[in-house]
Amino acid sequence: MDRAEKAEAVSSLNATLSNAAAVVIVRNLGLTVAQSTVLRQQMRDAGANFKVTKNRLAKIALDGTSYTGISDLLTGPTAIASSTDPVAAAKIAVEFAKTNDKLEIVGGGMGEMVLDVEGVKALAALPSLDELRGKLVGLLQAPATKVAQIAAAPAGQLARVFGAYGAKEAA
Repeated sequence: MDRAEKAEAVSSLNATLSNAAAVVIVRNLGLTVAQSTVLRQQMRDAGANFKVTKNRLAKIALDGTSYTGISDLLTGPTAIASSTDPVAAAKIAVEFAKTNDKLEIVGGGMGEMVLDVEGVKALAALPSLDELRGKLVGLLQAPATKVAQIAAAPAGQLARVFGAYGAKEAA
């Protein structure tokens, strides 16, 4: 990797980290290419990024972002998962680490706050932004549905009474 490629890698990672709501640092303990591909695909599907980079370049990329505090976590064979949804990257990384012992959660960050392993696991346990939106829409729609049912009930009862009188008159 020459100097220009390194500069491009640093600027790309810096842009990604600047837009991220949460960052998770994981340690790669010998993932195969197939396992790594599965993890990257799961991250992409969740709207997250997964990047393996040199620790020195990642530390340079952290400068100027709110994640400078996590630079101490970048030791050994690490990778960075990030997402604009504060929960997505943590959720995918923790779920993948449960089924694969070759991926170890090291820590992470959310804004200026540095998270340890337990903090990342707690973040992963929270519902995602899409799940929260779905629950909110469900809560907003439920009262409207009940109001419509209550408003329609008297009219339906009245129609049944008229139907019963009509049937009685016809008989």
